Order: sequence, then C-alpha cells, then structure tokens
Amino acid sequence: MSKRDAPATQRNREPILEVLARWLTTPARVLEIASGTGQHAAFFAASLPNLSWQPSDQSPDGFDSIEAWSAEAGLTNVAPPVVLDAEKDSWPVNRGEIDVIFNANMIHISPWTVGLSLFAGAGRTLEPGGLLFLYGPFKVGGAHTAPSNADFDQSLKSRDPSWGIRDLEEVISVAATHDLAHVETNDLPANNKLLVFRRR
Repeated sequence: MSKRDAPATQRNREPILEVLARWLTTPARVLEIASGTGQHAAFFAASLPNLSWQPSDQSPDGFDSIEAWSAEAGLTNVAPPVVLDAEKDSWPVNRGEIDVIFNANMIHISPWTVGLSLFAGAGRTLEPGGLLFLYGPFKVGGAHTAPSNADFDQSLKSRDPSWGIRDLEEVISVAATHDLAHVETNDLPANNKLLVFRRR
C-alpha cells in the first residue's frame, strides 16, 4: 500500500480535533466526504475511538493511501473507503446509517455545484440532530479575511474559473434550505474556519 502525504493535514488536524472532540463525546458514525490521502481519517479515528469512521472519495484512485494510513495506525474503527460523488443524487449511505458528516477542503477546489450537492446530500442523509462539519477558507461579507486567502483564491480561479473561496453567508444560507442550521463558526489557524451545522 502506498501512503500519500498532504502536509496541510499535519498542520490543521490538531485544531480541527479540538472542535470535533468537544462535539463528538458519545459513540457516533462519521461519514467523511473527500477523504483524500486518508490522513484525517486515521488521525481523528485514532484520537476519538468512540467514532466509527467511514472514508470516501470521488474516485478509488486514492483508496490505497487511505487504507495504508489506517493500517499503519492499527485502527479497527475505520471502514474500507467507498466511492462517493457528492453531486450524485444517490450516496452509498442511507438515511439513518450515519450521525455525522465531515468534509475538509473540498467546496473551494471544485465547482460551486459540488457544494450545493454536498448540502443537499447531507440534508437527505442525516437524521434530525445529525451534524455536518465543514472546514476550509471562507470569505466573510464578500471579502477575504487575509491577503493570503485572496492570493489563494486567484490561484484557484486561474486553474479553473469555477473554483474559488466561497462566501460564508451564502454557504450558511444554502445549508438552511436543506434543513441544516448553522450553529457555530470556529476560527482556526491559517485563516481557515470550521463550520458546524445541525440537521433540523
């Protein structure tokens, strides 16, 4: 198995964990959308053994890395990854099978239609009281929160005009249309935020 390394996950995992640990104090089933290298899955599942973690990604190309990180840590609470395309109307999990959805660094590195589909899918899949955690950079009031975020946004748009840092207020508004109530915004290092939504 070949592990891939995303250095940013090493930098942001501890601050994210602090928020997750505060909210997820009892056994819960977590679906991670866009698990990438699998480093978040392995770290959070090891740190919070009360969680059952289901990794996923749009393509199986990275599944070896996800499985390698979990195997190295000897984890029994991480399931084999599944293919999940957020834009599909059908996800490989059914309503009532998960309690929490976690997604990091996806909606700005994809067309906005993917973000819209993420909220629609979360609204379909989570039972009332279920939680959605959404991590990444956001604009506030239509403005970037730091020059580095503005530069990053331009870099994203140069790679694909449909990519870009999303506006916090629009994200919250769209989530609400799918019965996902915004309950908390956490300011994290490197001008990122971790948003918490609860299914109504």
